[in-house]
Amino acid sequence: MARFTIRRLIELVLVFFGVTFAIYAAVFALPGDPISSLGGDQPLSPAVVERIRNLYHLNDPLWSQYLRYLGHLLTGDLGVDFRGRSVAERLASRWPVTIRLALTAWVIQVVIGVGLGLVAGLRKNTWIDRGVLILTILIASVPIFVMAVTAQLVFGVKLSLLPIAGVSDGWPTSYLLPATVLAIYGLAAVARLTRGSVVDTMSSDFVRALWAKGLSRRRVIGVHVLRNSAIPVLTYLAIDLGALLGGAVVTEGIFNLPGVGQLLFESIRVHEGPTVVGIATALIMIFLLTSLVVDLLNSLLDPRIRHD
Repeated sequence: MARFTIRRLIELVLVFFGVTFAIYAAVFALPGDPISSLGGDQPLSPAVVERIRNLYHLNDPLWSQYLRYLGHLLTGDLGVDFRGRSVAERLASRWPVTIRLALTAWVIQVVIGVGLGLVAGLRKNTWIDRGVLILTILIASVPIFVMAVTAQLVFGVKLSLLPIAGVSDGWPTSYLLPATVLAIYGLAAVARLTRGSVVDTMSSDFVRALWAKGLSRRRVIGVHVLRNSAIPVLTYLAIDLGALLGGAVVTEGIFNLPGVGQLLFESIRVHEGPTVVGIATALIMIFLLTSLVVDLLNSLLDPRIRHD
């Protein structure tokens, strides 16, 4: 177990350096000069632009800028944006909204996705199974912005059941509609993954042996089938939680939620490089740590994973 953990930690560090450097290089290689746009309608003088570029070391080689960024990152400093605001403080003010949205969406995925997949898997090749399959295909084929706008029009404007923008109504009222839209694509994947896992487990030899021993249906399904079907589903759900925290850019933009996704979108639009890199770094760390925890938990549940 110790060797497996060390190997995963080394892989995590290598992936972190590789991905963060790729993002850093891509962000600061974008066309356009964000410093020149700081003055708005009144363009800054070349001397002021040059002084700001020197202040943020934008004239240094890319590798030098990246190493300096890593040095600050080791102390927990995500840097400051081009207006002198702390990126970490801006993130801290946005995290509560994104965390509430992501957790609400994740719970919807777990309850509805696992439920649909379990019912479909236990009723293989019935009209219920086919109905769940068709429903998940239809859901996955609709673009998220179309789903979001349609949900706003139907449930917010026509039926007046839920607010369509902002967080003024608090949790869960303001979050239920955007969380459902955010969850619906992962929900389809969870349902199909659960269904496939249950079908594979039900057709395995050890389940046939349990039926032959005369165990009750409740015990076979409730204990053995569910436990052995849970590993791939739990793996997906755990990793998807990290993805939900960073994948709400479109949803937060459409529903006007002041979260991390909206901040990332705004920063990209105005070429606010330090903020984009800081947010991306935080999201990468969350995703990598989530993946590490999932790998370690899976290795405890199934020791064969440690020897692959």
